[in-house]
Amino acid sequence: MKEVDGHLWHIRYPLTADSKVKDITHIEVATTRPETLLGDVAVAVNPLDDRYRSVVGKKLIVPFLGRQIPIIADQHVDMSFGTGCVKVTPAHDENDFAIGQRHQLPQINVMNKDGSMNSNAGPFQGLDRFNARKKIVEALEDEGLLVKVESHRHNVPFSERGKVPVEPILSTQWFVRMEPIAASCREALGKNKPQFVPDRWTKVYRDWLTDIRDWCISRQLWWGHRIPAWYVISETDGRITQETPYIVARSSQDAYEIAKRKYGDSVKIEQDSDVLDTWFSSGLWPFSTLGWPETSSMDLERWYPTNTLVTGFDIIFFWVARMTMMANIFTEKIPFSDVYIHGLVRDEQNRKMSKSAGNGIDPILLINRYGADALRFALVREVAGAGQDIRLDYDRKKDTSVTVEAARNFANKIWNVTRFALINLGPDRQQYFSNIDLSSLQLSDRWVLSRLHCVNLATAKRYNSYSLGEAAKGLYEFAWHDVCDWYVELIKRRLNPKEDCSKAVISDQFIARQVLIKVLCDLMIMLHPLMPHLTEELWHELTGANLETFLALESWPRLEEKHFDKRLEDSFVNLIDVIRVVRNLRAVAGLKPMQRVPVCFITERKDVADFLEISKADIMALTNTNDVQIFDKEDSLSASNQRVLAGISGDLQIILLIDGLVDFEDLFSRLKKDLSHAEKNIQILSSRLANKSFVEKAPSDVVSECKKNLLDAQAQAELASKRINDLS
Repeated sequence: MKEVDGHLWHIRYPLTADSKVKDITHIEVATTRPETLLGDVAVAVNPLDDRYRSVVGKKLIVPFLGRQIPIIADQHVDMSFGTGCVKVTPAHDENDFAIGQRHQLPQINVMNKDGSMNSNAGPFQGLDRFNARKKIVEALEDEGLLVKVESHRHNVPFSERGKVPVEPILSTQWFVRMEPIAASCREALGKNKPQFVPDRWTKVYRDWLTDIRDWCISRQLWWGHRIPAWYVISETDGRITQETPYIVARSSQDAYEIAKRKYGDSVKIEQDSDVLDTWFSSGLWPFSTLGWPETSSMDLERWYPTNTLVTGFDIIFFWVARMTMMANIFTEKIPFSDVYIHGLVRDEQNRKMSKSAGNGIDPILLINRYGADALRFALVREVAGAGQDIRLDYDRKKDTSVTVEAARNFANKIWNVTRFALINLGPDRQQYFSNIDLSSLQLSDRWVLSRLHCVNLATAKRYNSYSLGEAAKGLYEFAWHDVCDWYVELIKRRLNPKEDCSKAVISDQFIARQVLIKVLCDLMIMLHPLMPHLTEELWHELTGANLETFLALESWPRLEEKHFDKRLEDSFVNLIDVIRVVRNLRAVAGLKPMQRVPVCFITERKDVADFLEISKADIMALTNTNDVQIFDKEDSLSASNQRVLAGISGDLQIILLIDGLVDFEDLFSRLKKDLSHAEKNIQILSSRLANKSFVEKAPSDVVSECKKNLLDAQAQAELASKRINDLS
């Protein structure tokens, strides 16, 4: 549909001599297509319209043709549009066709399929439709029947390929009676067949199956399944008309045999040139691809019905409902148990990507740049929930995407951590697949195995409930942060013990390798549905499996409740936060990476102090500190008069002893510069948000970004001010 500038022509239709009422001699009708008046069979008014109540049932004369047509009353007529009178042309308008059906009106087609006027057009026969419009308007004006012409903007259907207006025209088509078929699917839906995910789409599906219309299944195309109907050809003229008898059969041979029995041995038949609607053919897909109608087909017996259909919400009726109805009527089975409805991929302007709009992205461009797994993972991870649309950021000039680039970086992270493992595991990796001695596990081992157990449980639940986006996010967090950022860093000292080759150290190294390969192998299995190519390759490298073995056929990793330790996980969250705070304090102080510095922790909680005590070695290794002291009270800190940088993690105080290690004048200068910069940003952003015109007229995302930047600037100013005070 396109909105175009057109005209509204007001035309007088004279009443017949015996239909005139008082001073009414004609009815004024407004139309956007004057050429179709040649096919008029009535003029309709609203039954509640007092202006025309007296003429309902009277007769009018169609201009140029002299045909008498009735004035009818129909609720469809909008009294406020035009003159309140609507010309009824059932052969050239869908709404008029419905009015004609309600009032048993004839249908007169005045056009040929090439857009020219046919023999029903009287004196305008042979003219192109637009030339006919021009000639008819001129003739109406000559005969004094044209009242006025108004400019009118309205929607017109255009051919997507021909780029010209489409002309509605009456034609003979083939239909399937739908109510009996839809009724059986409604009954199955009452038994949750199929089950929609998310459930809200069930109502959409049910609504489509309710009050359903008969389905027009014929199309005038050059390709597709031919309509299985054959016309019995007359020996006299060989023409096919609406009255030509037809036979519907499974094959031309069957049709011919039926025709012979009915019309004699000399009968001739010709198959209808129309093809089936694409959605009709597509609706056969679940069972026709498996050997149906041969019920003994092994494929049909094994694979039908299937488990899950994955599709977009925009074709729930066009495809999903067509498949369930077709399958249920032919096989007496709903073709799938679950229907997972995903969202649509939208462009930078939030428009649905489509070929007709020209705003689609060639996936090959992104695959060549970032890899197939990265694109796949990015699309899944961006799903906020089942059925939610995905807005894919994309730079069309560079064929780049921030979203897919982030997924590519994740793929690189998985590749690199596997390469790290392979270097440290050595060629004889099968020895590390033996049972792990739980009594020999260190805290970091127990923590990562507990996290692995939780991620395993959560991912399985998410996959089973089709929460694919949540599964992707959970695996991303576990792989990137828990495994790569923390566990690998924590075990580096154990994997490379330098010159210490004692039995205990070698045993501890073996345990670390066992845990690392288990975590990575389980991660590959859980990630495989989302990143199949990468995980297949890396899993084979880790396990040494032969090429005939496929990761997709591996069992889901076994849940091991014995590894779950909620208290340990909570303690590790605190440990990680402590390490982050110390690293941030080092950055603020401007310490060089290899510059060592003492750190003190102050807490009154014995459990926190005990955990910090047994984690001293890890803290020192990951923060590059040369001494860790733990106190229960602030006044017990002997260095209380020193210049320090302080931070807080929960109820734990963290003190970085930087006296003698830092140029304080330079540090003060940097902090004051940070404070000045933050205060300047606060002033600019506050002024912008105080401007009523900006808040009301700027795009909502720009205003939101401004508010967010103001909060960030205020937080930076507060932090810089606090650190200046601490150092003072």
